[in-house]
Amino acid sequence: MTEQNHEQNYGRLIVWGADRPGIVANVSAVLAEHGANVISLDQSSSGPEGGRFFQRTVFHLPELSAEIGALSRSLEANLGEELGLEFQLVEARRRKRVAVFVSRADHCLLDLLWRQRRGELPVTVSMVVSNHPDLGDDVRQFDIPFYHVPVDKDDKATAEREQLNLLKDNVDLLVLARYMQIVSGDFLDELGVPVINIHHSFLPAFVGASPYQQAKERGVKLVGATAHYVTEDLDEGPIIEQDVIRVSHRESVRDLQRKGADVERLVLSRAVSWHCEDRVIRDGNTTVVFQGGQ
Repeated sequence: MTEQNHEQNYGRLIVWGADRPGIVANVSAVLAEHGANVISLDQSSSGPEGGRFFQRTVFHLPELSAEIGALSRSLEANLGEELGLEFQLVEARRRKRVAVFVSRADHCLLDLLWRQRRGELPVTVSMVVSNHPDLGDDVRQFDIPFYHVPVDKDDKATAEREQLNLLKDNVDLLVLARYMQIVSGDFLDELGVPVINIHHSFLPAFVGASPYQQAKERGVKLVGATAHYVTEDLDEGPIIEQDVIRVSHRESVRDLQRKGADVERLVLSRAVSWHCEDRVIRDGNTTVVFQGGQ
């Protein structure tokens, strides 16, 4: 059997909940019972007593598509009912469908599209939606649908309704790639899938329209970016990834913007990749990110 055929039968099992003895043994026993071979396993606990448990397991199971229903039922009985744990079971071959919202800045958007085309990002970008028409030609070069949905500042609900008509049941993840509009809590609730945003600083810092001007005025020595899940509380959602780059007093606002854009691209692509590889577990307003293994 070829390596590609083997990969068709890779699954991912994500488990989280209150820690207690026996979880790893139970997970391994259920997988073994169904003939699965564990390829990699990462786990973490916030404390040996009264802590929270998190585990990501990659396994190989012949004919996984046919067996995944029975495996899920066994996991529900052993982990859900007996141990009170939550779990997510997915076929690794099924790429998540991603929509991207963008305004006029193109650096994060085009980086994501380029990485997808080169096979570096394990996603299928199903559409790009923008409140401006500027980037339509760039997006169409990637053979990806582009939708221009103008946003009236006095009637954002109409635009959100049109956006939801495009997205609903068609995507598994929404990425805000420098989308300069605030999405409402009603929009997030009705969309029903995770939303990732890239913020042009460490959070919380330099909020507002001119972060690099503020950074220059404060004489910062580092500029950074933060990728986080979007919640109704602006820029306060669980953080997935952050990074920085050093700068000096010699650099202009334009230099800071250029270097900041480089960091934004990297941080957002990592966050999207990790989410779509099921490496991120949300726990309240924090995250556990497993970066090792397949």
